[in-house]
Amino acid sequence: MDSPVKDIAATPAAPPAPAAASSAVPVAGAGAGRSARRLGPVALVVAGGLSVQFGSAVAVLLMPRAGALGVVTLRLILAAAVLLIACRPKVRGYGRADWGTVLAFGAAMSGMNILFYLSVARIPLGAAVTLEVLGPLALSVLASRRLVNLLWAGLALGGVFLLSGLGSGGLGRLDPLGAAFALAAGAMWATYIVFSARTGRRFPQADGLALAMAVGAVISLPFGIVSAGDRLLVPSTIGLGLAVALMSSVLPYTLELLALRRLPAPTFAILMSLEPAIAATAGFLVLHQSLGLTDALAIALVIAASMGAVRTQVGARAAS
Repeated sequence: MDSPVKDIAATPAAPPAPAAASSAVPVAGAGAGRSARRLGPVALVVAGGLSVQFGSAVAVLLMPRAGALGVVTLRLILAAAVLLIACRPKVRGYGRADWGTVLAFGAAMSGMNILFYLSVARIPLGAAVTLEVLGPLALSVLASRRLVNLLWAGLALGGVFLLSGLGSGGLGRLDPLGAAFALAAGAMWATYIVFSARTGRRFPQADGLALAMAVGAVISLPFGIVSAGDRLLVPSTIGLGLAVALMSSVLPYTLELLALRRLPAPTFAILMSLEPAIAATAGFLVLHQSLGLTDALAIALVIAASMGAVRTQVGARAAS
């Protein structure tokens, strides 16, 4: 859901990694080796997506113990602790604008997670992620300003129409408040993307991410305390919260950063568009949330719209 490098869809393609020196004499199996090198980073991105969405499924299982807001607090606090220990970011030498960017990034991160978890407490995980991804998709369409993006916007809206059940009179199929939370989380995701990119330009490595995660944790803490109270201190709840933090934040961020060293940015962005399908699979396997044919078609339309918008942006840059 909330990867720090998902702003890659709005950035130029990353340069390929330097090629290793090779002999002029062809080597048997060289083609297979190149294929393996190409598939390696793709596997990392897919693994990251699986980690994020199955982590979200575990978070849903944790909600009866700590509530949606309590789970957000546990996730952000524990993820911040891990990242701060791992990155040990410097706090000196930055100006007011730098800290303002980190504060905005952390606030967007906290708001995105709070709204998303409030959503999945009410509607199926696959539906929530499908609605949430409309935020980055809208940002991508608006940034491109190309007529063809009206097609991608139309596909996405068609997916939402099917998912909501409006066409068949099934307005009550999705809880309206849960759907609204998911759409609001998507708007916060778009904001998160903007400030993620700005933070990456101002802070080295993952320092900005670690600091922003700490900000998000502090923002979420009062909500978690009011909602869950001393339930946040139950050892088994903390253990599950740590699992959510590792699966939804620490592990996928690490996998994606490793993948981006060798994977072109447009390819990465297209792979990230598959997250609604991964979320639906996680919801089915872990939470026993079944998908109907109409729901599957709705998710497919949103995925197609996301992929199309990314490819349109890449083509526009190549032509300019």
